[in-house]
Amino acid sequence: MRLRFFSLFMALMCLPLVAFAPQADARAGSGRSMGSRGSHTWSEAPRTSLTPNWSRPMERSVTPQAPPSSMGRGGMGMGASSFGSRAMGQARPPFTARHPFLSGLAGGFIGAGLFGMLSGHGFFSGFSGGGGSFFGFLFQVLIIAGIISLLIRLWKKPSLPNTADQSGNSSFGGTNTNAFGPSSQPSSAPVSLSQEDYTAFQKLLVNVQEAWSNQDIASLQRLATPEMVSYFNEQLSNLTSRGARNVVSQVQFLRGDLSEAWHENDMTYATVALRYSLIDVTTDSMGNVIDGSRTEPQTVTELWTFARAEGRGNWILSAIQQAG
Repeated sequence: MRLRFFSLFMALMCLPLVAFAPQADARAGSGRSMGSRGSHTWSEAPRTSLTPNWSRPMERSVTPQAPPSSMGRGGMGMGASSFGSRAMGQARPPFTARHPFLSGLAGGFIGAGLFGMLSGHGFFSGFSGGGGSFFGFLFQVLIIAGIISLLIRLWKKPSLPNTADQSGNSSFGGTNTNAFGPSSQPSSAPVSLSQEDYTAFQKLLVNVQEAWSNQDIASLQRLATPEMVSYFNEQLSNLTSRGARNVVSQVQFLRGDLSEAWHENDMTYATVALRYSLIDVTTDSMGNVIDGSRTEPQTVTELWTFARAEGRGNWILSAIQQAG
């Protein structure tokens, strides 16, 4: 009974490993996020009904990434910090900081009175010296108070806060207010796509996977950017060096959803969420399956970015991103 129970327990423990075994990711792109999306390369693609959570950031791209200190996520960068620093610098300092002499003088009087109390001679004994009367002390206080009042009037005007910086801009405006505006973002404008464009995206999905499976670099050069072709060539070479080959078949487009489409410089870009099914199997030099399945299709959801020259040319693949 113990042996049977142990065998059943081990079988149940192994079920999750079988049920959640990872699918093969040897298709075109090898399950990586790579390529370029123009000025949007390092920005998260807007979410769609097919990608409601997030998309994996680019792992490889020839587009340089801006330093994180110059422009943070959401557009709040160094400009916002400098705005805060300037606003704090324009705040009016306290009286003690603006008039240290007067503060020290008043503090001296209070200290003298407290010394008199602590010594047992009363609050005003510290000013009376050797036998001076209370009225004499009061007269001195009135004179000093008059001097203090006069000095405050003389110094009051320069102590007003300055509401403009050295360049003449208001501390609430100037260049800082544009730190997270259009001037700090690459120029791009949204565009509308036609049904012919979506049809072209579906054909590219199938044709790229077919050229990948056939190891047809010449066809890939007509379907993708030189950057993407270089990644494909590197991945195919890696498979060949290991004596393996990936075969993709029965590629079927299931559904698509536009994430964003925009125009910049002389190029138009479109990032589309694509859901499709395919047979993805990797074999060794003898034809033995080492990854994937010859019969069981798998469903994949990815973000593909397409690009074309404005007003001419065909759509080509510019980037592939994995959906979360």
